[in-house]
Amino acid sequence: MTDECFGHPRLAAIYDPLDPDRGDLDAYVQMTEEFGARQVLDIGCGTGVFALLLADREIEVVGVDPAQASIDVARAKPGGEQVHWICGDATTLPPMQVDLATMTANAAQQIVDPQAWRETLRGAYEALQPGGRLVFETRDPARRAWEEWNREASYRVTEIPDVGAVESWVEVIEVSEPLVTFRWTYVFAADGEVMTSDSTLRFRERQEVEAELSAQGYVLEDVRDAPDRPGREFVFVARRP
Repeated sequence: MTDECFGHPRLAAIYDPLDPDRGDLDAYVQMTEEFGARQVLDIGCGTGVFALLLADREIEVVGVDPAQASIDVARAKPGGEQVHWICGDATTLPPMQVDLATMTANAAQQIVDPQAWRETLRGAYEALQPGGRLVFETRDPARRAWEEWNREASYRVTEIPDVGAVESWVEVIEVSEPLVTFRWTYVFAADGEVMTSDSTLRFRERQEVEAELSAQGYVLEDVRDAPDRPGREFVFVARRP
């Protein structure tokens, strides 16, 4: 099952206009350059923003995501033909040997089942060539980011070409740490349709992530700060020996 904001065609089509500032990806582009990566696996690629940034730099990219609607949006974008898109996840990848595997934004936290998380880390490991790196971010649970997710702070109206005005806001539904479930609501002015999308994130402690990486055979190279959310996230850099 994929969240409606990624899996429903009408919502996938407006995902980028509703979140146009992807400055969070700058650090990943810089790390791709830092590590000299020429083949990248983008796990949870969504609508393909990061994959296409890399492809534009003549990097060979595989983008994988379980939401077909998001893959369709990504494939239709300018340059989409330069990326190999896969509808699926890291547990069912074809054989490959990449320099770098990434999970940007909330991709890692959206894998809430512990077994699925282990299998994702193992799938990424198998896709990496020796010396290749896995890089992903996860929010620091101690910062309790969900306490800021409410209608008052998030409500906005966005004018989207060929769609019209769309109202959107988020509200937390349930907090049962380490799981937090929240709901986005969308109202389309063009026809009055109201759509919702429920998502659950798993807030893992740093020590938990480090232990699981070690269990799956990785060597932890670094835990960095997220430039776009200083002091609020861990950015893990793990290497396949």
